[in-house]
Parts: sequence; structure tokens; C-alpha cells
Amino acid sequence: MIDRVFGNRYRLVEKIGIGGMAEVYKSTDEVLGRTVAVKVMLPQYASDPTFAARFKQEAQSAANLQSPYIVNIYDWGQDSVDGTYYIVMEYVRGTDLKTAIQQRGAINQRKAAEIASQVCAALSVAHGYDIIHRDIKPHNIMVQPDGNSKVMDFGIARSSGSSMTQTGSVLGTAYYISPEQAQGRQLTAATDLYSLGVVLYETITGQVPFDAPDAVAVALKQVNEEPLPPTELNPDIDPELEAIVLRALEKDPLDRYATAEQMRTALNNYLAGRPIDANVDAPAAKTRVMGAALPVISSSAAQPPTNTAVMPVAGMNGQQVLSMRSAARAKEEADRKKRNRMIIIAVIATIACLAIIGGILWAVMGGGGPSKVEVPDVVGLTQTEARDKILAAGLRVGDTTIEAHDTVEEGKVIKTDPSAKTKVDPNTQIKLTVSSGPKPPDKVKVPSVLGKTADEAEDLLTKAGLNPKRGEEQFNATYPEKQVCVQSIAPNTEVDAGTTVTYNVSRGKERTSVPGITNKTESQAKEALEAQGLKLGEVTKVASDNVPKDQIISQDPTAGTMVDTGTVVNVEVSTGPEMAKIPDDIVGMSADEAESELKALGFTVKREEKTLAATAPPENVGKVSACNPKPGTEVKKGSTVTITVGVMAQTPPITTR
Repeated sequence: MIDRVFGNRYRLVEKIGIGGMAEVYKSTDEVLGRTVAVKVMLPQYASDPTFAARFKQEAQSAANLQSPYIVNIYDWGQDSVDGTYYIVMEYVRGTDLKTAIQQRGAINQRKAAEIASQVCAALSVAHGYDIIHRDIKPHNIMVQPDGNSKVMDFGIARSSGSSMTQTGSVLGTAYYISPEQAQGRQLTAATDLYSLGVVLYETITGQVPFDAPDAVAVALKQVNEEPLPPTELNPDIDPELEAIVLRALEKDPLDRYATAEQMRTALNNYLAGRPIDANVDAPAAKTRVMGAALPVISSSAAQPPTNTAVMPVAGMNGQQVLSMRSAARAKEEADRKKRNRMIIIAVIATIACLAIIGGILWAVMGGGGPSKVEVPDVVGLTQTEARDKILAAGLRVGDTTIEAHDTVEEGKVIKTDPSAKTKVDPNTQIKLTVSSGPKPPDKVKVPSVLGKTADEAEDLLTKAGLNPKRGEEQFNATYPEKQVCVQSIAPNTEVDAGTTVTYNVSRGKERTSVPGITNKTESQAKEALEAQGLKLGEVTKVASDNVPKDQIISQDPTAGTMVDTGTVVNVEVSTGPEMAKIPDDIVGMSADEAESELKALGFTVKREEKTLAATAPPENVGKVSACNPKPGTEVKKGSTVTITVGVMAQTPPITTR
């Protein structure tokens, strides 16, 4: 798979991870020249329409989610060769939170709260699109070198109205699934907050709240058991942070934080040293009671719940499923008894309230004439505490209004109408105004400052209501010198007003000196060039009498030239001296013919004469009888070739007597 290209632009470089149905590769976007991560569906799932649909859904679910705390999805598609699906996403440097916990154990609780706050910010964006992640766990939270975190892997995320997941399976990891997820009930955004509560618990204690030998036993504990308070594992844990964790781990989704943003506010309050008002003891009563003076008993309240489908975790055997269903039935019975007790308490409360009202009516109508009642001061009390105090004064609780307040904590009374100490008739309705906490900051879109000067970037970011911060200067091949080349938050991302956006300014293309690579081999030259950020270009083979074979004769640009990084350096490589072959048929040629042919091949010719025997055939005269080096030999051009030519023996002179 390495070096394969998807979509004609994404080249796979290195495998960096494998999940349930896909492998992840560090890759190069050859169009934009940036590093990305490409998730490729495993071959065994490519032909399965269910997995293919879930894989495509991941891309579609996450593509619209823009947050500095969510891994960005850039592209996705299906390979034209074999139909493999792939997703192209942001390449995040760092380590996942699970690995960090395994390596270091419990993490500093303030750092853990910061990470959880950032995950809440990511979930708030996803939930705003009606997308539930459903697999929040430390493995899916990447912690970057700058300390910020990013949520990844929306592989099983879906819209809360979707029916993608098949009945009979739970896709979350047992250690982190919510009770309702373990039972196969309808999921809401609250399931992600429960999972985040488990993550936060593990981060500050070093262990998960529920552990057992198998997934079924863990799932049963998620449904039936209460977690051990973190302070019992580590007494140094701040009780306020513990309160946030325990509220997130409430079994009933309605008893958890109402939204991810609400949980984030509590975490930020903790980090800022403000009271968190986690309302762990009775969150449902404090957030859902809107002011009815008397408890109302519904005829349906005593009915047992309809059959709750217990959805087994993937991989259960039949006995395990029966065990889990038995536990669910036992829980239903316990819930029924609990509801019966609540009905009895409600009846007693009703009788008590009627007695109070009866006493008031007696006083008004016949027990001494009408008298005024002073409205008690309930400002700063929780809604439940205020209600009890108003009822005790012989008054009723009217409508409740929720509004933001910068100084009054969430869930506490801001004011009453009529106001405190006002004299009113008995049974008067007292309206409450309850705080929802500080008003969230306005959201603004981050403008693009890429390609702008530093002054222009400062002006654009300031006008957008953001806090500009100039970062380091860096070399950049795309943006010229003095232009912004990087911004810390992507353009068009919605963030809180006042958020800091860091930008880096380009120093232009990086320059470097070309090293001398003559007389080196190709591999040595390539290594020397790459060390300087350069590339080996065209290699031309040239014969050379002076440079040994396979060594570089010349280079272009020459050594010492200043060039941009990435520049290509072309070279000529020696093939050694130029050689030529002595003709095989040189012997037998005439001397002149042989000399002409040898010179044409680049040789220097030397003749040597050899007297033929008197008996030699006359046709051998003037012919080559021998050659040195021998015919057929490969010889360096320019070498001297000696040919032996036959000459006639001289006839002795005739002596006359």
C-alpha cells in the first residue's frame, strides 16, 4: 500500500495506525504539497455495503464540523481502480490520551480539566449539528505538542435521528459506553458526556471507574453500579473537579449536564477558581422543577416501564446476553420499587401542602381575619431551596424564568417578583428568576489572513473581534517574504469573540548553498544534496579518460551556488574511458587497409615489418600477419596498435668471377 496514490494526489508514505475497519497512513498531498492523514477502508469491508455506508457517513458527518478541537476532514472518495473508500484528514502531530495515561499514569488534574473542556467544545459543535459521536474514549483524543487536544474518529458517529446502527450490537467500547448505550436504548447527546466523564475519571485517577474480566461484566457495571469517588483513589483530587466527574457519570441522562457547553462552563469555572455548582446530589430536581407549588401525581407514574431492549455488546455469547437481560430485569424491579416509594413520599408531601394551605385558609376566612405574609429573601439559593422556603412562608411558587447572569451561579435565584420583604396575601404566587450562569461569549468567524502583511492581519483579526498574536517567522515556499503563511485557526471557523489567533510570517523560500559532488557516486551525491534540502536531477552518462567509472564528472548548478531549497541539481556521470574493439579480420588485410581502419576506430597505428620466407606465397607480401593487441580485444581509444606486415626476402647479389 505504501507509495500508492489515491485521487491522483494523495501518496501514502507510512502506516501510522489501524482501527476496526480501516488503516491510517501518513501521506503527501501532491497538489498542495502538505502532509495529511489518509484513512483507507480494509479490503475485507470494501464489498460490504453496510460498512461502506458507515465509512462514507464518517466523512459526511465530520466534514461539516469546524472546530479547533476536531480533526479536520479535507476530502474523501472511492478509488477508481479497486473501489476502496478513503478519507483525507488533517495530520495531527502528538499522541493519543490513552497512550499518555499508559505511559505516565494519572495526569495533572488541571491539565485533565483543560483537555475535557476542549473535548466539550468539540462535542458542542457536533451536537449542534445533531451528531452524536458515541465513541468518546482516550484513544480518540489526540494531545498535540502545544497542549491542545483534538477529537477524532467519527467512524460510528451518527445523527440522533439516524437508524444506521443495527439492532443487536453496540459499537462503543465497553469501558466508556453509557448505561443507555449498554442497554440499547435511544441515545442523546448525554451519552457523549457520560463517556467523557469516564475519560476524565481515568485521566485524573489512572484507572477506569468500572473494570471486569470481560466486556459483558463491564457493561453490567455501567448499568448497575455507582463509581467509587475519585478522591477515594487519590485524596489530592479537588472535590469540585470530582463533583463535575460524578455529575457526568449519573446513570440517568437527565441528571447529567444538560449540554456539552454547560459541562464546559463548569470545567472552565473550576479552572478559573469560580464555584462550579455541579449539583451532583440532585441535579434533576434543581434543573427540571419549574415552580409548581404542589406535587402532581400522574396516573402513569406507578406503571412499570415498557420492555427495555437490552442491546448486547458485540462479541457476547448467549449466556452473557441472558445474564445481561436478567440484570436489566432486576434493575427494572428495583426502579419500580423506587417509584412506589417516590409516590408515597409525593402523597405525604401533598397532604402536608394541603394542611399548610388549609391552615392559611382557616386564618384568612375565620381564624382571626386576613393577615399579610412577608416574602422571604431567597436570592442566591438554589431553585429547590427557594421553593421550600417560599412554601414554608405560606406562599406559592409561580412561573420560573431562566436568564444569564455574570455573577450569580447557574441554578441559583437572581430575584423574585414580588421582591423580598414585600408584604403580600397568603397563597400569593412568587415568581422566580433563576441564573443560567454567565452569558456565553459571542461567536465570530475567523477571517483568512494568509497572504496578508502583518499589519493587514492585525487589522483584520482585531476588526473581527479576535486577539491577534504574531508568531515566529518561517521559511515558506508558497507565500513570499513578509506575507502571512500560517494561521493557528482555519479561516471561517466559528470561535468565541476574543479568542487568540496566532499567525506566522514568511521569510520567503529557504536558500542554501549547493555542495560539491564531483568525483562522488550517485548515491553519495544524492545523500549530500538532500542534507542541504536539494534534489538529484537528471543523470547523463559520459565517457571520461580522467574520472573513474560511476563517479560524477560535473554538476549544474556548480558547487557554492546559492539556490532555493528543493532545487534540482543535474549531473554527468563517468562511464570510464571510451573503448573500441580491434577488428576480428585485421590479420590478412593489406597494411594500408588495416592502418586506415584502425585509425578510424581511434587507434594510433605502428607498423613492424617481418621478412617472409623465400618459400612464402607472393600474395602475403604487404599483408598483416599479426596484430598486438590481438584482434577482437576491447582497447581504450587512443592506444597504439602494432601490426606486423610481411615483406619479401632480399635476393642475395650475384657475384661475377
